[in-house]
Amino acid sequence: MASRIPCPHCGLRPKEEFTVKGAVLPRPAADAGQDAWHDYVYLRDNPRGAYEEYWHHTSGCRRWLVVSRDTATHEIYACHDAADAKAVRA
Repeated sequence: MASRIPCPHCGLRPKEEFTVKGAVLPRPAADAGQDAWHDYVYLRDNPRGAYEEYWHHTSGCRRWLVVSRDTATHEIYACHDAADAKAVRA
């Protein structure tokens, strides 16, 4: 599979330059109970379809990115800097 990811800093790059780090999920509060943290760390849905994930451009700009892609087709819909995403969600 020759997927390419549109890095907002480096342009269209091969997926081999990136490392997938995981789903974009809301973290529990720092004082949340053990059950909430256990669920956050270990229990995940495995959705089919549109999904947001954190990716790290390890062989490029080294920025954290949020990649929106389809888990069934691997089509990439969007990619933006994770720092920008935090500002939007806040």
